[in-house]
Amino acid sequence: MSGNDVVFDFERAERIRLDEAVFCEGKSSGQIASILVDARARGAGLLLTRLDPGKLSELPNELRDDIDYCALSRTAFFGPLRAVTVEGTIAIVAAGTSDAGVAREAARTLRHAGVEANLITDVGVAGLWRLMDRIEDIRRHPIVIAVAGMDAALASVLGGLVAGVVIAVPTSVGYGASEGGRTALNAMLASCAPGIAVCNIDNGYGGASAALRVISIIGVR
Repeated sequence: MSGNDVVFDFERAERIRLDEAVFCEGKSSGQIASILVDARARGAGLLLTRLDPGKLSELPNELRDDIDYCALSRTAFFGPLRAVTVEGTIAIVAAGTSDAGVAREAARTLRHAGVEANLITDVGVAGLWRLMDRIEDIRRHPIVIAVAGMDAALASVLGGLVAGVVIAVPTSVGYGASEGGRTALNAMLASCAPGIAVCNIDNGYGGASAALRVISIIGVR
């Protein structure tokens, strides 16, 4: 495939208030470069997800100069970035530091949309006191994104403690029986805490997009 085979949806935000992101996994550096050149010609800023350092290094220097890259989340901002218009509405709560990459992907997705989230990490239920030390801070947010792997108990605990919207994102963190995040996914889906919304494994972008839809509906943005 050549770069010309890519048809990017620049009008998506007008329809659903969510920009299309560039999912770089599976795309060649040439295809990514073609999208970026088109975006530059339009004066559009883009969010890139799953961008590996090797593929980043293959992009032309004149494009890399306009890229703000985060290696932890493998996300990048290209071109102009929106100013922050929403703060204090969303908490991203990660069970462990091993979940930080997915949590950071959610945070970067929100920041690209002009939303500054509060990131709270390493509050997994294996040390429940850590979560309880931060629970009042978390409760102040009408939207909480819970990011956890292994048994993913964090989502159920938060679902029973906070009144706001809880969006659960399972991660692939864990040993054998964790099955690459399937155990966490199933635990979140089977949670006895009512009303939890669950995203796909390692999909911090999806969790953030769900939060942006909620913000759009309640009129914060």
